[in-house]
Amino acid sequence: MKLRCLIVDDEPLALDVLETFVERLDNLELVCRCSNAVEAYNCLQNEHIDLMFLDIQMPKLTGIDFLKSLPNPPKVIFTTAYRDYALDSYELNAVDYLLKPIAFDRFLKAMAKVTPAEPKGIATPISGIAQTEPDYKEAFIYLKADKKMVKVMLADILYIESLKDYIRVKTDTKEIISYQKISFLEEKLPTDKFLRIHRSFIISLDKVQAFSATTVEVGKAEIPIGRLYKNEVLQVLGQNNLLES
Repeated sequence: MKLRCLIVDDEPLALDVLETFVERLDNLELVCRCSNAVEAYNCLQNEHIDLMFLDIQMPKLTGIDFLKSLPNPPKVIFTTAYRDYALDSYELNAVDYLLKPIAFDRFLKAMAKVTPAEPKGIATPISGIAQTEPDYKEAFIYLKADKKMVKVMLADILYIESLKDYIRVKTDTKEIISYQKISFLEEKLPTDKFLRIHRSFIISLDKVQAFSATTVEVGKAEIPIGRLYKNEVLQVLGQNNLLES
């Protein structure tokens, strides 16, 4: 069965490129191509759409805001020239996140993540939470460091440390220093995987090796639990009996 597709982009060239890609695959059918969110909304009201290719930076209403407004959106693949929205796509059920200019081989990789047999669900994304369970191992963020954008897999992060206007992101194999506020990342990271335990630290819950009433061991680091965070931290870690310590 063919997947019925909708392309939304305010750039005519981008629309043409994606239409060409869709037409190359026998299992895809282009139903609508739209230049803004209003046209896309009308298409969704009148047609059954399985997969939407959605630009982010559009006039009047961004792709992210448009997707947030839909109560039952189809599968979504973001298409954008900006790297900064990868985490937003993780939180908005995106199947994939394609950076322009989009090469056909990258388009094919995105399509491999869509499951035609289940057109009503959301396939495993690079950075998406699905109506079914996502593949968290594929989620990532780009951080600016040393005048370039560095890709960091969320599953590799041990902890994040605030350094005033900068953050240190620590993994098993590397350390990234980026000009960023820790509060910004706290809002973007999945709450079931990361926890703020101190004004200066966010930890990966999957990487906790040991903890006490005052510290958490992550990797080779012993990280303090802030006084104001203690109750929530120990409750999340399931050790209410340490709250009185």
